[in-house]
Amino acid sequence: MNTVIVQERGTNLIIRAIYFILFGLWFSGVWAAIAWVFCVTIIGLPLGLWMLNRLPQVSTLQPQRADLVISNDGRVYQRSMRQTPFLLRAIYFLLVGWWFSALWMAAAWALCSVIIGMPFGFWMFNRVPAVITLGRG
Repeated sequence: MNTVIVQERGTNLIIRAIYFILFGLWFSGVWAAIAWVFCVTIIGLPLGLWMLNRLPQVSTLQPQRADLVISNDGRVYQRSMRQTPFLLRAIYFLLVGWWFSALWMAAAWALCSVIIGMPFGFWMFNRVPAVITLGRG
């Protein structure tokens, strides 16, 4: 039997909301655009994916989540999701991911700019790595 510990460290919700209103909304649009440009170049793809994985942090200071597992013998390790095969992810990126992710991020940013759309927009931002390369977090 293993014990799972979910780690989330972050700032206060009020501070995150003020940050988003004053800085996060406009900066996340710039960050997403730059990350997308990196992603459509072969050389910049690793940096672009790194930037997209941090998009929730850039827009709202959302902490990164880490699941730590403690096994019966006392070993501690970080649990990760099993990924889709690389070749399938590469084909998806070339045929769909690069252009669909641009539409997805634009829609997410637009939803975040209105109060009623914020929850869905933030949900969409969290799913960007899956949209661009079928990556699982």
